[in-house]
Parts: sequence; structure tokens; C-alpha cells
Amino acid sequence: MSSIKKFQVTFDCAEPERVARFWCEVLGYVVSPPPGGFATWDDFDRSRPPEDQGSWFACGDPSGVGPRLFFQRVPEGKVVKNRVHLDVRVGTGLVGEERLATLEAECTRLVALGAVRVRLLYDGNDSCIVMQDIEGNEFCVD
Repeated sequence: MSSIKKFQVTFDCAEPERVARFWCEVLGYVVSPPPGGFATWDDFDRSRPPEDQGSWFACGDPSGVGPRLFFQRVPEGKVVKNRVHLDVRVGTGLVGEERLATLEAECTRLVALGAVRVRLLYDGNDSCIVMQDIEGNEFCVD
């Protein structure tokens, strides 16, 4: 049996390009090239039926190490807590006040991008901040 070398994380959302561009800013990712045969994403969208235009978008780690993120439009909105979420790891190896200050600084940056702070989970040494992206999907800054 072969081991999996690459994987993709898929987000269901209402506005794929908008959410993808948000996550590009959060993670330092870049917009994936448009599908083969198209110079731009706009060219690709114009080739599709109106109801399919803007129905998906993708971005990836420019170093090729992290997973590709794929965003697909779905008709229903988010209703309950997502079962899988991303952890934005900015405080690895830090503890106490140093960790908390690092998480708070990242939280401030992400709020400026449109994220919403939900709550701080803090027990003295370890901490994380629960947040929501621009469509309400939960993620953690840890």
C-alpha cells in the first residue's frame, strides 16, 4: 500500500474566490493557476455557463509543502459548527504571556482581514483563540 503524499482541504462556501483570497492572506498562500488552457481565472469563468461561473477557486502554499485549499460554492449556508477546522499555528513552542501576546497579535491581524474573534481559551501556560473566517467557519489561532 502506498502512502499519501499530498492532500487537499475543501471548504464549502457561498463565495469561493472571496474566501480563498482571505485564506491566502491568513496563511501566506497564493492563488492557484487557472485551469489549463486559460490565461486567467476570468477567462476560465467566461467560458462556463453563467450558473457555474465563480463556483470554485483554489490556492496553495507557494513552497509546495502545505496542502492545497479548494473552495466550492454550495447552495446552503453554514448551520452548525464545522466538524473539521484549521489551526493557524503561530505560537508553537511558546508558553504563558509570550504565547498569549503572539496569539493576540495574530488575532488582531486576522480581524483586520475580516475574521471574527469568538473566544480565548487560556489556562496559564497554554492558550488558543477561537475565530471565524469571513463566512463563519471556525478556526483556531494557536
